[in-house]
Amino acid sequence: MSKQIVIIPTYNEIENIEGIISEILSLYIDIHILIVDDGSPDGTAHKVKEMQKQFDGLIHLIERSKKSGLGTAYITGFKYALANGYDYIFEMDADFSHNPRDLVRLFEACTNEGNDLSIGSRYITGVNVVNWPMNRVIMSYFASMYVKFITGMPISDATAGFKCYTRQVLEKINLDSIRFVGYAFQIEMKFKAWRYNFKIKEVPIIFTDRTKGTSKMSTKIFAEAFFGVIKLKVMSLFQSYEN
Repeated sequence: MSKQIVIIPTYNEIENIEGIISEILSLYIDIHILIVDDGSPDGTAHKVKEMQKQFDGLIHLIERSKKSGLGTAYITGFKYALANGYDYIFEMDADFSHNPRDLVRLFEACTNEGNDLSIGSRYITGVNVVNWPMNRVIMSYFASMYVKFITGMPISDATAGFKCYTRQVLEKINLDSIRFVGYAFQIEMKFKAWRYNFKIKEVPIIFTDRTKGTSKMSTKIFAEAFFGVIKLKVMSLFQSYEN
């Protein structure tokens, strides 16, 4: 059995799901895929079931009845991965904003270089974002700088959602204690891994905005991240992080 699995939350990704699955399974690393679908009305889960017949045992599917947030989808996926014995757990988007070939680089950053968490970073070597409007690039970049300033966490792309965890990280973090569900979830997971002194590396990637489907970003999600960072920092002052 593969010891690697990539978790992909989906909601209305029928235009992308077949392509992203096919590209991931064409990589030389032995990797499984877990789709966590939030009741997509466009038939995303049905397409995944069709592909499960073609790629027997390589594709897993969890169907949830409604759209319940990015963070809870990943927590569901993390628990599945841990329960089923996977040692390296990836997370990525379904819309090709994350290049599937970069999964190999994230994997090697953990397996060959001994890191506990590798992050596909848009900002570690400048600003590597394609097809975003300038206002969104600026907002995203300065949001990461803001997180760095408030938390002290030495990570350039705090909201990145393209990552590889070793199972030790996810076992150490109390997944039931994670409070945020949007992009603040990504910050909270990195913050806790850092506070537990796990070895983290940012791997430079080029992020390309989706060309198919609809973005899930909203003002509510951004506000949760902005104010959640302050709450996260304050709460950490009263919590012990012993590895």
